[in-house]
Amino acid sequence: MLKLNSNPRSVAAVEPFLERVASKYCVSPDTYGNILVSLTEAVTNAIRHGNQNDERKTVRIQLKKCKGRLSFRVSDEGGGFDYQSLPDPTCPDLIDQPGGRGVFLMKALSDEVEFLDNGSTVEIQFRI
Repeated sequence: MLKLNSNPRSVAAVEPFLERVASKYCVSPDTYGNILVSLTEAVTNAIRHGNQNDERKTVRIQLKKCKGRLSFRVSDEGGGFDYQSLPDPTCPDLIDQPGGRGVFLMKALSDEVEFLDNGSTVEIQFRI
């Protein structure tokens, strides 16, 4: 498990964590890139939206290996969000807007995304 303070600079700790995981489980370069982008987005969302950049709160990343998959759970201390009614960032009205693509990227780059605890935890799975 990796525990991070809710400071945007903490996102930098994701890559060294993932490098250790990738080495241990022989993750391919393509899958590594997909995991890195997805985890970075999830942690950024947890810090910014879940914990509101409150450095007294933490973000936790838990890893589980099961049946040829790596599963990452990213949890924050916020109240969650309505993950079922996110706007489509590819909609013409939103295409030029900055932000709003994190969940879209996670879904596009992973094999499965599941929201738990009213959205304060996201589980992202990758086949390896």
